[in-house]
Amino acid sequence: MLIDSATETQLGETTGFLHDAFVYNDDEEFVRHTAPFLRDGVTAGEVVLAALPEPRIALLREVLGSAADQVAFLDITSAGRNPARIIPLWRNVLDQNPHRGVRGIGEPAYRGRSEAGFEEAKLHEALLNVAFEHTGPFRLRCPYDAAVVSATLDPTENHPFVHDSNGSSRGAGPRTEVASMIFRTPLPAVPEDAERMEFGLAELTEVRHWVNARARERGLSADRIDDLALALHEVCTNSIRFGGGRGELSLWIADDSLICEVADQGSIDDLLVGRVLPPVEGLGGRGVWLANQLCDLVQLRSGAGFTQVRLHTHLG
Repeated sequence: MLIDSATETQLGETTGFLHDAFVYNDDEEFVRHTAPFLRDGVTAGEVVLAALPEPRIALLREVLGSAADQVAFLDITSAGRNPARIIPLWRNVLDQNPHRGVRGIGEPAYRGRSEAGFEEAKLHEALLNVAFEHTGPFRLRCPYDAAVVSATLDPTENHPFVHDSNGSSRGAGPRTEVASMIFRTPLPAVPEDAERMEFGLAELTEVRHWVNARARERGLSADRIDDLALALHEVCTNSIRFGGGRGELSLWIADDSLICEVADQGSIDDLLVGRVLPPVEGLGGRGVWLANQLCDLVQLRSGAGFTQVRLHTHLG
């Protein structure tokens, strides 16, 4: 019996959010966990979307044959390069199809990510349980290449169901607390050789010139410099408004990226900040949302008396 059929029998008809994962060692295992799952969605008349790296998309198109025409495919390495953009993507699909079930495959922890990218993919997977806890019917299955699984990236931490190689599933519980734990834990320390600058309202223009000059030195295009400048302005303004009036900006190079961190003494309660578009009349959240659209990777952590927002801009 196919894994997907066994899962349907165990769990029954999906009326809410079902979030599961599997680890695959090769193409055969990947197809075995995904193709029947997608076909079942097409047969049931659901909205079906697969957000995967291009090689995985090509493999599924070949295996699915004509059924592939009923599946929307999205290159996750582009649309989800910054994992903070993925929850809005799924939310948009659900909002556009309020009377149909939604079924998806999503691989945010794909090969080739930086260490910071994998950490954000892990947080994203945990936040899915928060964002869609009361949403449905929505079935989301997340593939994990065995080569990327480690003690720090374990799908059993943030998926209620994880399929093993024998086709059975083991529960890890809803685990919404995993998202809070990651979000409230400070990021690794800023490198000692990073450049630093303290700022307040009076220094915002100086901050822009300072970062722009260093971005040009590293070869960023004018368009990318403008994107970074706008994102940084929004985040620094948030520090001034909500973080005690001042913040500290740090800048360094790592993983072929220019990294800018804004740190202050404020605290953010909303785990989904920047992943849900705030209303026009809202007082906060739009700056982080904008930064997520403009930067290749955004890391945000906040707890008692601290907030860190780390903006990554690829130098390639």
